[in-house]
Amino acid sequence: MSGWTDTFIAFIERNQDWLPLIMLVFAAAETTAFLSILIPSTAVLVAVGALAATGAVAFWPLWAGATLGALIGSSFSYWLGRRYGTTILRMRPLRDHPEMVEKTQGAFTRYGPATILVGHFTTVFRPVVFLLSGMSGMTLPRFLFWNLLGCVAWAFLIPKLGQFGGDLIGLVWSLF
Repeated sequence: MSGWTDTFIAFIERNQDWLPLIMLVFAAAETTAFLSILIPSTAVLVAVGALAATGAVAFWPLWAGATLGALIGSSFSYWLGRRYGTTILRMRPLRDHPEMVEKTQGAFTRYGPATILVGHFTTVFRPVVFLLSGMSGMTLPRFLFWNLLGCVAWAFLIPKLGQFGGDLIGLVWSLF
């Protein structure tokens, strides 16, 4: 592991009371337009999930914090899209990546609001799916329904992926 990863994991182990808040911040960054491109929060959630496999941290506080953070970040992005509309698409970095917007618009056309659920799990959609939901005029209750499903599922499955990997490594390690 790299030095910053070791430091981060040690910090989490020492400050478990702060785990829900730490996960909230990373999940909010991962689901907020523009920040999701800059901050590798999914990797952090997987790593902390692997840490949960060792028993060093409890899974449920990290899941609760990540769910709430994802809800905050994606809802803020919805609001940005609703408030600023297509103006936001002419800003960097989205203007430099029109293919992301086109793919997301195509997904909305084909799959409707279920795209919001899938958007939590795909790096291509995540930076723009919540923005486009707001820009499209989707009602807030409809957005919140699909978004809440996505937040709960994403915040559970991504750390569980790390936890499963940690359990698998532990099992293999115990065989030797």
